[in-house]
Amino acid sequence: MGFGLAAELNGYPGPMHVLEHADALRLTPEQRRTAEALRDRMAGEARTLGTRIVALEGELDRLFASGAAETGSLAALTASIGALNGRLREVHLVTHIAVRDTLQPEQRAAYARLRGYSGER
Repeated sequence: MGFGLAAELNGYPGPMHVLEHADALRLTPEQRRTAEALRDRMAGEARTLGTRIVALEGELDRLFASGAAETGSLAALTASIGALNGRLREVHLVTHIAVRDTLQPEQRAAYARLRGYSGER
């Protein structure tokens, strides 16, 4: 869904792609462990939030399916869904920041080349 796209395109790599390019980036064992831990933490938090979003989307559907939809209940439900979606995006973006902080400048430059963001090949 592109939750981390703003980070990815601006020099803040995500853990999945860093791990995909671990050898080319010459990640140290510590960098690899950190990227794996960040990926796992992000995935866990994303799953938890995603489960809550799906449940609220189900409530939204049931509200309309029941014919009982009205603006007050709709506003509260959509605000909750929006807040969870915002938190989900934050989880992704915070992870991108943390991954960037683990890489050396030359690794970030190599990552940009590998991903095609630098204009170089």
